Amino acid sequence: MKIAVYGRLIHKEAIPYVQELFDLMQQRGIDFHIYEAYYPHLINNIKFSEKPALFSASDQKALQDTDYMLSLGGDGTLLDTVTLIKDSNIPVLGINIGRLGFLASISKDEIRACIDALERRSYTPDPRTLIHVDANVPLFDGHPYGLNEFTIHKKDSSAMITIHVYINGEFMMSYWADGLMVSTPTGSTGYSLSCGGPIIFPTSANFVITPIAPHNLNIRPIVVGDDSVISFEIEGRSEKFLASLDSRHETIGSNVQLAVRKEHFEITLLRLHETNFLDTLRNKLGLGYDKRN
Repeated sequence: MKIAVYGRLIHKEAIPYVQELFDLMQQRGIDFHIYEAYYPHLINNIKFSEKPALFSASDQKALQDTDYMLSLGGDGTLLDTVTLIKDSNIPVLGINIGRLGFLASISKDEIRACIDALERRSYTPDPRTLIHVDANVPLFDGHPYGLNEFTIHKKDSSAMITIHVYINGEFMMSYWADGLMVSTPTGSTGYSLSCGGPIIFPTSANFVITPIAPHNLNIRPIVVGDDSVISFEIEGRSEKFLASLDSRHETIGSNVQLAVRKEHFEITLLRLHETNFLDTLRNKLGLGYDKRN
């Protein structure tokens, strides 16, 4: 078994848990390699029996025989792994040493159980739809796909912008707002939810179009099938706007042609048998929690 380990930073309180992870893999003879930009944060805090192998974002050969990708951090860290594994079908398992950890569902106290599950293959694959961005200019460093959402937003404190939206080439409506996002079912529990969007089950085969601070009171989020192509025209007093894909951002002009659609490949998250999407909604978002108790 070969495991790739990805992370961003390591905080003092997380050191014992990260050390436990690497100790377990070394004791059990598990072949692992570490993301090269993460390793400098580990060398002064984590003890290795020997220098580990490293991999980079540009070295796809190093990931060819990898069985699993472990993400050490929160949900933002897990989102980064999408651009590393691309369409390689390497499943991702997130160990939450960050804060909320909605996608990174394994707590830092479950590290031993996590490694046990990987060795026994006693886990449940959870395929997730990705969103793809088409544009007439290169965007997002050759990785125009994301797990959560694509967002168009005004660039600064200027006036609201106007976004004309088309579904499969047919005009739908115009939004006067600070911005607009299209989220996947996975992203429906993130930024979209905070803007009033609905929670969508991961297998629902939909996108959610959610306005950000709309001017019109009668504007509400809209759910469309993920076989739709959603395109945009942007107007505003400013000539520049922000386009974001998960946590990556680009500055664009109103002359940029944009459309989103479902990516042709998926990403597979792993979860332990003891947890499911409904458990996560209750435990992480407090779904159905009675404050009177």
